[in-house]
Amino acid sequence: MFHNHHPHDEKKHIFGTVKVGERGQIVIPKDARELFDIKPGDTLMVLGDENHGIAIVKADKFRQIAMKMLQMFEQAPEEPPEE
Repeated sequence: MFHNHHPHDEKKHIFGTVKVGERGQIVIPKDARELFDIKPGDTLMVLGDENHGIAIVKADKFRQIAMKMLQMFEQAPEEPPEE
């Protein structure tokens, strides 16, 4: 298994390849688990885009993003600029 940084962006990583088992399971590479603090028992969300592929996100991180999005609805709408 290898771990490389993406050449154009220090926050993007290539963790190597994984094989899909008979039951559709994969092993998340150790470097990825450590970097993203993924521990046994954590809940992950699997997101998909038919053009770009699959993304795996820690559910608690996704929940934080969703809550911020919902808070946008609680704010008063901005007044449109006067012409």
